Amino acid sequence: MGSPSAQIIAAAAASLTARDADGREITLRRMTALDRLRLFKAIGPVLAQNNPYLGMAMLAACVSGIDGVPVPPPVTEAQIEALVGKLGDRGIAAVAAAMEADDAPSLGSAAQGN
Repeated sequence: MGSPSAQIIAAAAASLTARDADGREITLRRMTALDRLRLFKAIGPVLAQNNPYLGMAMLAACVSGIDGVPVPPPVTEAQIEALVGKLGDRGIAAVAAAMEADDAPSLGSAAQGN
C-alpha cells in the first residue's frame, strides 16, 4: 500500500482521460504548485490577472496528450495559444468537464486567483 505521502504522490501523478465531441482522446495531468507557477511565468503578470484567459490557459496546460501523442507543458504564451487553438472549443469543453468531474483543486483555486 505504501506510505501516506507515497499514496498522495501516486494519486497526483495519475492521469485522467477525456473524449471530446470530435472523438479525440485527451490525456490530462493534475497540475502541481510548480506547474501553476511556471504557467503564471509563461503568461506574464498582466494575463495572470485576466481570469478568462487564465482559466483557458489552465485547462490547456492540463493536457498531456491528444490521441496518444504527448503534449509537453506549454512554457510560453505562444505555446499556450497554439494548444488552445489545437484543442478548440470541443477539446476545451471536454477538458473542463473532466477536470470538474475529478474536482481538481489546482484548477479551481488558481483560475479564481486563490
